[in-house]
Amino acid sequence: MAKPALNMSAPNMSAMNWGRAAFGAALFFCAAMMPAAATPAQDAALIEAAGRGDAAAVARLLREGASVGARDGQGRTALLAATHANRVEAARLLIAAGADVNAKDAIDDSPYLYAAAEGRNDILRMTLAAGADLKSTNRYGGTGLIPAAHHGHLETVRILLATPIDKDHVNRLGWTALLEAVILGDGGPTHTAIVRELLAAGANANIADRDGVTPLVHARRRGFAGMVRILEAAGAR
Repeated sequence: MAKPALNMSAPNMSAMNWGRAAFGAALFFCAAMMPAAATPAQDAALIEAAGRGDAAAVARLLREGASVGARDGQGRTALLAATHANRVEAARLLIAAGADVNAKDAIDDSPYLYAAAEGRNDILRMTLAAGADLKSTNRYGGTGLIPAAHHGHLETVRILLATPIDKDHVNRLGWTALLEAVILGDGGPTHTAIVRELLAAGANANIADRDGVTPLVHARRRGFAGMVRILEAAGAR
């Protein structure tokens, strides 16, 4: 029995040809819109531009396909380079482009951890909004809160205390944020205010160091009267 002939009329053929042409045009358009793969030189240029705060260059290099995940010889991403130099607009562009706020360098600094430790508060807020890992730790085993307290960054401490960060985390030295504020602080108004903020947020006043010395005993030994009063009022021993 003879098979029926395919209907290859002119209208059907025209539709098929038009479909092929449209598909080809779509492929060409997509290819034209995709940035070319970045070269190592472009990736390095992105890190350098971020570090000097050249937001226009950062935007251009990102459009050209430079990778936000590229690293330099120290393991730094462009976002960490921007954070080191407190280049807020460059950091904003990189985070919007998908930069990892938790990517660590060779010494375990990440954009989030470094911003917290050094009081880069604008960038810190951006990293928190972009999913900063509050449990991540630096090379000393400390969360972002501990060096913030140590370095006397009062506003940074307040920002971090508004998150679910562990207020009583103990680092590799055996110190909490409260212990660092007392032991490494200068006893002045800023470190004293940090002690007050930590206790008000629920930090344990009686976690001792490895030698069994509590924050209150450290404060007494150092003659930090303001801290002593605050600690005693919080039930410290």
